[in-house]
Amino acid sequence: MSENQAIHELVITRTFNAPRDLVFKMWTEAEHLEHWWGPKGLKLTVVKLDVRPDGIFHYKMSNAEGLEMWGKFVYREVDAPEKLEYVSSFSDPEGNTVSSLIAPGFPLEVRNVVTFDEHDGKTILTLRGGPINATEEELKFYESMHGSMQQGFAGTFSQLDEYLASL
Repeated sequence: MSENQAIHELVITRTFNAPRDLVFKMWTEAEHLEHWWGPKGLKLTVVKLDVRPDGIFHYKMSNAEGLEMWGKFVYREVDAPEKLEYVSSFSDPEGNTVSSLIAPGFPLEVRNVVTFDEHDGKTILTLRGGPINATEEELKFYESMHGSMQQGFAGTFSQLDEYLASL
């Protein structure tokens, strides 16, 4: 990430009442991801999950009305249970990177680093994300979306809280 792009970085920290190994599993196993990843009200279908450097998480999110959105992560670094680094993007059903249909102007690729720190049996998760290979307009648009993305991740992480409590 260039110095300019770091200015536009989104940082979210959340504490989960579960040990780090378990929270890391939630991020790396399809049978868990399908219970919590994504906005509330959308069903996640894991098409492919290969959690290793250059591996891919390809997924579909759909709602009751039939709306479908596709996305993918391409993993850069996997250091279990401490860190995941991946590039996220919208995709088509075949896994090709595409522009966002719901947010034109959103960067094609966002580098994300998720760290998992354990303290007293709880996990402090920190997500840092920022556009890569982005135009100045895309950087500005991404920054303008920080509030919306924070709300979205708050909802997603609340679903993870609920799922962890159900185990």
